[in-house]
Amino acid sequence: MNKVIATTKAPGAIGPYSQAIVANNMLFTSGQIPIDPATGNVVEGDVIAQAEQVCKNLQAVLEEAGTNFENVVKTTCFLADMGDFAAFNEVYAKYFVSKPARSCVAVKTLPKNVLCEVELTATI
Repeated sequence: MNKVIATTKAPGAIGPYSQAIVANNMLFTSGQIPIDPATGNVVEGDVIAQAEQVCKNLQAVLEEAGTNFENVVKTTCFLADMGDFAAFNEVYAKYFVSKPARSCVAVKTLPKNVLCEVELTATI
């Protein structure tokens, strides 16, 4: 049976979905955007500031599920501007030191016009 993961240490879903689901000892997160869970507002600043908040939000979901960044096996990263790729990678590399598999794409628009979004899959 699937288990819904929810924590107040990461922003709540802004639509009809959960922060994450555990199925067969695997965690599947929804995309996290740079919303400060304390205020409900998008973190202002460049892609570095926003990527930091995204990673903090993912960390909170991972911890709620009983796992951590070392157990991440795959990420999908979305950037509003591929020109931010190098700056985004600076932040990403600090959190995903185990170097999981990854896809990174530029998209036309992200929710709330943020600069980046990341979803991941991890083992429990």
